[in-house]
Amino acid sequence: MKLDKKDKAFRTNKIAYLDYKMIEMERVLTNLFSRLNFNGAPSKLGANPMTVALYRDEFTDPKNSHRFKGFGDSVDTVERWIETHLVDLVNRGKKNEVLAAPRPLHGTTYRFRNPKHCRDYGASQQVYELLYQAKNGQAAIDQLKRFFFQGIDPGTGHSQASSEVDVETQALLHLNDQVRSDAPGELAERYPPLCKEAADVFAEDVVRLLVYKSYIPRSVMVDYIKILMAFHLALYQLRLLKLLPALVKSKGGQIAASEKNKIGLYVDLTGEPQSFSAQLAKESAGLHFRRLPEFIKAYFSIKKLDEFAEYVSKKGKWPGSKSTKAMTVDELLKLLESPFDKERDFFFGQRNSKLLDDSLSSAKGKEDIPPEIRSIAMLGLSEFEAYIEILLNLQGNTIRTGFVKCLDSLMLKNKPGALLAQGNGAKMSRQFVLNSRLLEVLLQLAVLTPGGDKGFYTRELRIDSLLDFMKSRYGIYVDELPAVDEFSDNTIEVRKALRENLVGFKRRLREIGFYQDLSDAYITQTISPRYVIEGDENDKSAGDGVA
Repeated sequence: MKLDKKDKAFRTNKIAYLDYKMIEMERVLTNLFSRLNFNGAPSKLGANPMTVALYRDEFTDPKNSHRFKGFGDSVDTVERWIETHLVDLVNRGKKNEVLAAPRPLHGTTYRFRNPKHCRDYGASQQVYELLYQAKNGQAAIDQLKRFFFQGIDPGTGHSQASSEVDVETQALLHLNDQVRSDAPGELAERYPPLCKEAADVFAEDVVRLLVYKSYIPRSVMVDYIKILMAFHLALYQLRLLKLLPALVKSKGGQIAASEKNKIGLYVDLTGEPQSFSAQLAKESAGLHFRRLPEFIKAYFSIKKLDEFAEYVSKKGKWPGSKSTKAMTVDELLKLLESPFDKERDFFFGQRNSKLLDDSLSSAKGKEDIPPEIRSIAMLGLSEFEAYIEILLNLQGNTIRTGFVKCLDSLMLKNKPGALLAQGNGAKMSRQFVLNSRLLEVLLQLAVLTPGGDKGFYTRELRIDSLLDFMKSRYGIYVDELPAVDEFSDNTIEVRKALRENLVGFKRRLREIGFYQDLSDAYITQTISPRYVIEGDENDKSAGDGVA
């Protein structure tokens, strides 16, 4: 059965700005820079077909020797440096290798991207809008802009000669001075996030992390920011998997707090794929991924209600003067209530009739429709419910595949900073993990407490306080099963696995240099900050804990 454009339409910014496909976080950062520069709008700059050779020639040109001393004497070394440190390559090492953009070490890199090969599928817009709508979001946006656009004169947009930056950033600033025109594109309609609390935590974490900008090498900080953004995008999507179906079921009404804000992820830290703890982490991941069908159904429902809202508005039957473009998800769900039954049945009845007519015409005279569609038509569903079920039958598997790829990429599956791991083979189960790089980022945030001249200061943290921090703030569980999103009984075997996982957690902390355990007592098992940021005497005497 062939669907036309309006039937296929799926994506809506009212739920999320993502086009659910595989996402590369370096390209997300690159595209985010233009939004930081233009207050949320993308850049109008088109394709910039740069190559490694062009960069090499620019940096080794004798006329630029005052900026890049000695580069002209080591052309091959410069080219290898560009390939490994300065640029993001698509199909690296293959015949069809092409440059997507410079690595996102500085805010100006978006001006040298090749848009065709530097797509982020809406992720940079999702990041910006989450921060924009957050309680402390403007501070997060301002700090990101100051960090990434370091060395740029805000008045002229060109590099400042007095700026002290590393060699990679200096190279990018040199290129930036050659761009003569740049302008913002169209700013899309803005919608409040469905989970405001998640946006607030995201913004606060960005502010916290950038406290370290004077202590951590720039390339390491960029990596930290990339991991943090991927982590929060992943958590936000996992929350939506649970929240959106509950919203549709309640028709936009009140839902339980556990369904609205809370998720629970049990992460395995034993490092043993066959351990019982790893099995629990697989069950935890499986619970969340099994929500995809209901989420996709809810997503489809809201998208089609948005189309129905336009019809109702044109008929003059929508109360008030509010534009349908500005309607939120909660407002769209009111269209499922009884006052709109007649119009809803008529609107979606017409669409169902067209789908069935198209099916008959494509049957080449057999005067029959696919058995799956016939079964849906005989279920006695409302016209709206039948329409959604038909669309799911025809497109659900394809859309689900895209969602899985998107979630895998946001959780950096099997990469540094991963929240998710999967063995080789499509049939291997996914499991939640806490890769050392991600754990390192979370530890840098956990040891910060509000106060001091810089807004935060670091202090030692007890192991039990760290575990509470990860549970309450992110829904990450190590030494107990999630209080929400339950997937297993607390048996003797489970309690043994939890103890082994805690041992693995402490071992991981020790390996990355944050942990001291002077005895078995929790009070002497502490997390020590890697970078010490001093508070005043009142701060130091305030006692242990995490804000």
